[in-house]
Amino acid sequence: MAGTALRRNLKPIWVFSTLSALLFAGYGVLFTIVGDYRDNYGISETVVGWIIGIGFIVGFFSQITIGPLGDRGHARTLVFGGAIVNALGLLLMGFGTNAPVILLGRIVSGLAIGAASPAIKRIVVVGSGENLGRNLGRLFSADVFGFAIGPVISAMLVRPFGLAAPFLVIVVLTMAVVILTLGLEVEETTEAEPRRFALDLLRIRPFAGAVMIGSAAFMMIGAFDALWDVVHTDLGTSEWVANLGIALFAIPLVLFGPTSGRLAQRIGPFLVASAGLGVAAIFMGIYGVLTVGGAIFAVAMLHAVTDGLSFAASGVAVGMTAPEHRQSGAQGVLGGMQALAAGLMAPITGWLYENHGQQTAYWFAAVVMIAMVAGGLMLAGPSARQVKGNRDSPKRRV
Repeated sequence: MAGTALRRNLKPIWVFSTLSALLFAGYGVLFTIVGDYRDNYGISETVVGWIIGIGFIVGFFSQITIGPLGDRGHARTLVFGGAIVNALGLLLMGFGTNAPVILLGRIVSGLAIGAASPAIKRIVVVGSGENLGRNLGRLFSADVFGFAIGPVISAMLVRPFGLAAPFLVIVVLTMAVVILTLGLEVEETTEAEPRRFALDLLRIRPFAGAVMIGSAAFMMIGAFDALWDVVHTDLGTSEWVANLGIALFAIPLVLFGPTSGRLAQRIGPFLVASAGLGVAAIFMGIYGVLTVGGAIFAVAMLHAVTDGLSFAASGVAVGMTAPEHRQSGAQGVLGGMQALAAGLMAPITGWLYENHGQQTAYWFAAVVMIAMVAGGLMLAGPSARQVKGNRDSPKRRV
């Protein structure tokens, strides 16, 4: 009875934001212990890049092939099923002691996250009505909070209990949320003409432009994530400082996520996203020439503010340019292309860092980001300046 009452009083936006945060928390843990994989298990920087990148690449295929099922009345199933499968991947990454097992865990995790994320976004987009920007911003804040809490959990548990401990904590929390909310009812609607894949949406030029700009943001993430821990390790930065940097980086993103969504809806998502990424490319270039971990830390704090005010905008752009009845597929295409972008950039920057150094790796990422933003704006054309009206809201809002 208590469980039924709890489910009745819960809003879907909070339940699915919590599950999404837990999906990203596992990645946050992985992000901060890849240096330990290298030092403890003898895994090279290039392989570290593949550990980061392979999950994104698998996520790409998962989001474009499994994601559209959310438009056929299976969004809720994809979310809960993905959360459970992700827990298995986390256990493999936590207890694995060699590259093949860790890579397998990352593949399983990427598959699960790729299935669940578009369904979560579909539920939020379709259920938001006039609150589209705000709710997508909230979801983005939850994802960032989950990613940020991962390093905190790692800092508290890895040294006394080992590399598996933070993964175990996230698995336990995930299963607790799934058990408590599994019976939650969600308003499901079905695409009138179901399609197996959603790549045909890329024929809509403004949508394709939004996807390209959103992918540029994840190019940055792939490079940033692959380099942060190893750069700080090589520069002799204290472990707690590197972990604290990730946690503090996330604070503006969490706080400003809803503001970013509202700005995108009011000013225009293409303008907000492009401006934010232009500034981010400058910061990436600055990272390339800094040789003191504390200086990188300080610049990252400024970087976090601009990302926080702009990062949710590409999701809003997709929500505005894609048909409502195909939102799971549309968000799957965005997420899949973002995952592919990060998955390719992570091993490339890892290889560049190992063979050509810090400056080359960061500057390459910055140039690619700028080129992709320019391409996205060209595809969007006049729609890049458009501020679109609100959709009609469904029966049950999230």
